[in-house]
Amino acid sequence: MLNTPRVLIVDDEPDLLDLMEITLAKMGLDTRRAATVGEARRLLDDERFDLCLTDMRLTDGNGLEVLQHIGERHPAMPVAVITAYGNTGNAVEALKAGAFDYLSKPVALDQLRALVKTALKVPEKTAGGASAQAGELLGDSAPMQEIRRQIDKLARTQAPVHIAGESGSGKELAARRIHALSSRTDRAFVPVNCGAIPETLMESEFFGYKKGAFTGANSDHEGFFQAADGGTLFLDEVADLPLAMQVKLLRAIQEKKVRRVGASQEEPVDVRIISATHQKLAHMVEAGRFRQDLYYRLNVIELNMPSLRERPEDIAPLAQALLGKLSQGRAVRLDAEALRLLKNYAFPGNVRELENILERALALADGDTIRADDLNLAPAPAFQPADNGDALPGNLQDYLDRVEREALIKALEQTRHNKTAAARLLGVTFRSLRYRLERLGIE
Repeated sequence: MLNTPRVLIVDDEPDLLDLMEITLAKMGLDTRRAATVGEARRLLDDERFDLCLTDMRLTDGNGLEVLQHIGERHPAMPVAVITAYGNTGNAVEALKAGAFDYLSKPVALDQLRALVKTALKVPEKTAGGASAQAGELLGDSAPMQEIRRQIDKLARTQAPVHIAGESGSGKELAARRIHALSSRTDRAFVPVNCGAIPETLMESEFFGYKKGAFTGANSDHEGFFQAADGGTLFLDEVADLPLAMQVKLLRAIQEKKVRRVGASQEEPVDVRIISATHQKLAHMVEAGRFRQDLYYRLNVIELNMPSLRERPEDIAPLAQALLGKLSQGRAVRLDAEALRLLKNYAFPGNVRELENILERALALADGDTIRADDLNLAPAPAFQPADNGDALPGNLQDYLDRVEREALIKALEQTRHNKTAAARLLGVTFRSLRYRLERLGIE
């Protein structure tokens, strides 16, 4: 039939090819098979396919070569790779190279069916009307255009994504947009604030529990994984997970199965993981506060959200859009001086802070014009180094010197190396500033 989806299966094990062909045929799909990279390339060049399943290890090459060939000639086609049991390195490598998802050998037929169903729902395009409904990531600056371009690309895969960025920069909005543009858009998006769950309740909240598992468990209860089955699980502030829970989360991601508290059997779950934190996960790994193996599973692809300071040209349109939402139909505007102050403000809290400022200004303003005094902006604070998640080193003086050096350099940059102005910004005398610069060897 003309509209029957066609799947190319590439593997050098005849028994596995037979098993997958039979499974996909029962799903009403048309299949072709290839045992080598060369044979797969010929079929891809001569025929139309909607999905490719390829083993990573083939007699004349590997699945990454098939993936690359499809990426060059058929970029809209999803590709899933099949890896040897326990070889997560290959799976991560394939996901980074653009694979839609992966399966581990021995292939579980329920996971195969779930993967194929999801892959065949991948939209042809993620632009136009669809993106307009996919979350309010506003702004036409170059950084935001690049973010939207990356999100559109990420929406076509199942690869785990880690979203980094300062508080208030729109990490959850980005996660929601990835979900809304993906093949999972008709299933649940489940956001979880990992820092808000007591450690004693984490396992039951994430994986659910059976009736009678503990005092108060009066009925079976779904966890976050079950609630997100078929959809997306967004782990916000994932750096706050305790180490014991990190181990359990890693297993759930690797095995694609979870065990409810009090249950004797694991149950399969089909969940895409998107994580986020304002902390530097790599630094936490170095400090021993975050597991390296979990870091590599979550951080397959990293999306870095720009701060509002990095896109000042977006402040005016963002402010107007937020006012339109907050004013509930009133035609409210910012006068020229208020807009100038906003453009020159540092926004340590990013877009979230901008929204809070405007909400407060609406309450203070007389009439439909917000003036500078209505904004009630706090004076620019003396420079404070950002909390990047570093652990204190063994030598306290080295740590203090590093913090002091960062503060001095930042103050000099902000004042264009005017030492008198830098001293005033830091709240020290000119003589004290000069002594500190000499002591730390800063030219």
